Amino acid sequence: MQTGNLKRSLNLWHIVLLGVGYMTPMVVFDTFGIVSEKTGGHVPTAYIIALLAMLFTAASYGKMVKIYPQAGSSYTYTQKTINPHLGFLVGWSSLLDYLFLPMVNGILTKIYLTALFPEVYPWIWVVAFVLLMTVINLFNVNFAANFNSFLVFFQMLVIVIFGALVVKGVMGGEGTGEVLSVQPFIGPHMEISTLITGATILCFSFLGFDAVTTLSEETPNPSKTVPRAIFLTALIGGVLFVTASFFTQLFFPDVSRFSDPEAASPEIALFVGGKLFQAFFLAGTLCGTLASGLASHASVSRLLYVMGRDQMIPKKLFGFVHPKYNTPFFNVIFVGSISLVALFLDLVTATSLINFGALIAFTFVNICVIVHSIRNKSFRTIKGFLSTILSPVLGAASVFILWLNLEMSSLILGIVWAVIGIGYLLYRTKWFTESPPLFHFEKAQ
Repeated sequence: MQTGNLKRSLNLWHIVLLGVGYMTPMVVFDTFGIVSEKTGGHVPTAYIIALLAMLFTAASYGKMVKIYPQAGSSYTYTQKTINPHLGFLVGWSSLLDYLFLPMVNGILTKIYLTALFPEVYPWIWVVAFVLLMTVINLFNVNFAANFNSFLVFFQMLVIVIFGALVVKGVMGGEGTGEVLSVQPFIGPHMEISTLITGATILCFSFLGFDAVTTLSEETPNPSKTVPRAIFLTALIGGVLFVTASFFTQLFFPDVSRFSDPEAASPEIALFVGGKLFQAFFLAGTLCGTLASGLASHASVSRLLYVMGRDQMIPKKLFGFVHPKYNTPFFNVIFVGSISLVALFLDLVTATSLINFGALIAFTFVNICVIVHSIRNKSFRTIKGFLSTILSPVLGAASVFILWLNLEMSSLILGIVWAVIGIGYLLYRTKWFTESPPLFHFEKAQ
């Protein structure tokens, strides 16, 4: 079977917006009530702490993609820096993050649209969502990137209109009663412990900046473009989160107006802009699930492609690139088929699996930077030490705090998945008596 190659056709902003789409800007409203309650009304400050913590790990991804400008992300970095066997297990665990996010977005789409159209069978929305994501990703990565950009810009438009309505309401006496207020950021009863607790929850909003590394083989000069894209994705996402939460906190200094702080998003829109804006707001939320579903579908297809190319999973299926469309064609279909599991899965279980996979990837990318630095003795200068030792250590420490706050269900399901991966690796390497096959990317260029 003739196979093609991934085409280097994406520019910097294609990749950045795919990353921002993966992160879902509208998610800020889903977590606002919970974090506002925990932080005593200081969500923007908690977001700033979360952003600073995540930027250390983003910097580690940027360093590793310069060294290995390939599409495999944490799988490739661990495989080539530490050990091929460990690399497979990191990639296997990362699949939880990438594979289950399209399912989560399918479930969310079903929830949103069933609320609007209760007479339609819920399964129809899941099937329609999966078909749309699959078809868009099949034929052209640039079309997928451009469609994603539209979805991201629509979410930004919703946030801008939301901000304008908040200003109007606050000037009319709502919330804090003044627009230029520092109350959302700092207050007399603010406690660092509650801010860190809130930031820990909000760190999961940043999952997705790492996914842009899976597009490294589809952009010219990836060792320069992708590190910039990683940093910009995390930074732009953080600015959107801080800005949106600031305006929300102005209007809602506390959670007393919410009937359920854990599901405050619809009430936020209703109180700020009325029924008409609530419908527009819901459209933005739906665009968020579509953008995240589109970006995550593309990312996992590329990760599977690299693992297939390495022959760690069947190469004929997973290592195939369509010669005309330059996409991992069979992988896109496979991911779409797996995403239909959303028909039978609940939101809590799917989300639990995502968190475990993401934290595994974050942890090992930080470790890879440290190992590479020690091996190449690049830590001997002050700049080298700060960049390749201190920064990833701080990144790993931030991720460690997330591990401590991971739900038990996430840990149990993740360990079960990892054990399955170990069993497959034992079979594939004949109980570690053989090295895993490796694809020599440099020789293929």
